[in-house]
Amino acid sequence: MKIIAVIPARLEASRFPRKLLQELGDAPVVVQTLRAAKRTELFDEVWVATDSEEIAKTVEAAGAMVFRSQQEHSCGSDRIAEVVAEMDVDLIINVQGDEPFIQRESLAALIDVFQKDQQQSIDMASLMIPLKNEDEIHNPNVVKVIVDRASNALYFSRTPLPYVRNPKVPTTHYRHIGIYAYRKQTLLDFAEHPQTPLEAAEQIECIRHLEYGKKIRMVVTDKPTVGIDTPEDLVWAQKLWNQSSV
Repeated sequence: MKIIAVIPARLEASRFPRKLLQELGDAPVVVQTLRAAKRTELFDEVWVATDSEEIAKTVEAAGAMVFRSQQEHSCGSDRIAEVVAEMDVDLIINVQGDEPFIQRESLAALIDVFQKDQQQSIDMASLMIPLKNEDEIHNPNVVKVIVDRASNALYFSRTPLPYVRNPKVPTTHYRHIGIYAYRKQTLLDFAEHPQTPLEAAEQIECIRHLEYGKKIRMVVTDKPTVGIDTPEDLVWAQKLWNQSSV
């Protein structure tokens, strides 16, 4: 099985423009994410996919293989589909460019889903982590997910999910961590389908997969990530980076 990682890297993020080029430690955020993906030694290749010449030059200088997008894309999965369309590859891991703290164990768990799926019934896999903080449960910037008894995703939302009408019922809320593993055909199918109404309303790309009938296996992890979506996130990430470097 040939496995690659692709880091989609857009320059002008809506909430924090140019965040991927902000300094974290001794390098820009996107370079630290690239280094983290390579350190896992899980991938045959690691690519960065971008429409920004500035990002392309930055990661090329750090030794990355770069795919320069020729099309406009509304989300990272669409961009990665363009990358892999002509590649001979079986499994693709989407590592968000603002996830420099991603750990090997989490990525290996996603790959393991497909290595055990002898029937090839699973289209993609992603990560979730239990939520215990009430503020995060109600925070629209935190995407929640609910699953069936086989840990397949039922729905993703920015609202509390599930809504607890009966507080006497034990309930676990899960945060969705936006790192995906896909079969190649799943990505190509995704790019062929138009954006769905629920995807557009929630602004959560993996809902499109569900609306077109794809099976998403969710994997519980206890390894929290630090996604950098706002300037405040970057301040926290810099503190965490300095602590881990001591």
